[in-house]
Amino acid sequence: MPADAFSERLNRLFEMVHPPDRGPYTNQEVAALLRERGGPTLSHVYLWQLRTGRRDNPTRRHLEGLAEFFGVPVAYFFDEDTALRVSEELAFVRRMRESGVQRVAARAAGLSPRSMEQVLATIEHIREREGLDAGSGEGGSA
Repeated sequence: MPADAFSERLNRLFEMVHPPDRGPYTNQEVAALLRERGGPTLSHVYLWQLRTGRRDNPTRRHLEGLAEFFGVPVAYFFDEDTALRVSEELAFVRRMRESGVQRVAARAAGLSPRSMEQVLATIEHIREREGLDAGSGEGGSA
């Protein structure tokens, strides 16, 4: 895999995988959190080198640690099909986070089935009123 493909994939993880209430992790944070969790030792400078393409041959242990940290399979870094699938999943999660769906889901947790049906009916009513497709959840017509 070309060095730029690895750095692009790693940077995509930094950009897209982070707690919902804040921005991306820094190189320093990832290095420290990997260390705290018993993962491989990576310096923040080495992470910067990987992210900028100045270094492009991480060890298997480094790949495993980064994959575990970001919640992706190791194959994400070197298999095109896996990278595409994971990127699509990450984009979906990002859209959910940005649209506020996670907040709605968090508030709905623990509601009775009857109450959940009322919530869903209300959402469908609002979607119809705003001219959104009832089935897709993406907006527009099918």
